Amino acid sequence: MHAASREALASAQARLQEITSGVNGEGLGTLADELFAVTTLLNKEIGLRRAIADASSDPSGREALVRGLLAGKVSERAVDLLATVVTARWSSPRELVDGIELLTRTVSLVRAEQDGRLDAVEDELFRLGRIVAAQPDLDRLLSDPARDSAGKVELLRSLTAGKLEPVTQTLAEQLVAEPRGLGVVAGLEQLAGLAAKRRERSVAHVRSVIPLSEAQQDRLSALLTRVYSRPIALHIEVDAALRGGLVIRVGDEVIDGSAAGRLEALRRELAG
Repeated sequence: MHAASREALASAQARLQEITSGVNGEGLGTLADELFAVTTLLNKEIGLRRAIADASSDPSGREALVRGLLAGKVSERAVDLLATVVTARWSSPRELVDGIELLTRTVSLVRAEQDGRLDAVEDELFRLGRIVAAQPDLDRLLSDPARDSAGKVELLRSLTAGKLEPVTQTLAEQLVAEPRGLGVVAGLEQLAGLAAKRRERSVAHVRSVIPLSEAQQDRLSALLTRVYSRPIALHIEVDAALRGGLVIRVGDEVIDGSAAGRLEALRRELAG
């Protein structure tokens, strides 16, 4: 996201914090649904998307357009937030929609946080991503942009209904309904990262040849926290192809301590 859009997003996030202060779980759920509906609308209506993101036009005109379009159809809370969004200066129409999408997800995560379920939501999003990644046919069906959105949501519900936190279910359904060029596995990983960030933690994606015990996880988390000087959450995946050891990814940095990684490094050295 470009600098102008980051500034616009920061303004919208501050406004979101103001208007959601004291709002309960049901109210947050309604707001998230309304913002998602607007995201879906803007994804379909190219002309509208361009009009409300046109930085050369009068901000008051963009606000009047949004208020006239949405008044009586969504809550006043949603209209006020979207007015803040469209009167800001965004670098492109796409980044404006990206901003609304992020606000939508933030509202859902705030709801989970209020309910004391943010930990569970983060864990479920990560695990669901691993489940989908392990089933290429399922990944392809859920990620196919040409496939009917309602059909993809129904497929997801047939697999997860009653098994996930309500917020996890909502976020996953929104992802498969409106992937916006993002595959489901990558999207779920991104959502898990947002949940972790909400808890002021970074995520270490760990691949291990065998499951790690609770004590091993605690030691690894403590070690990485010291290395990176911030709390680190572990997302662990068992991968027998490693043959031994661990592969750890934190952001763009990869620590490859696996047997397979060491063999590959040795092969490169010998080839050189």
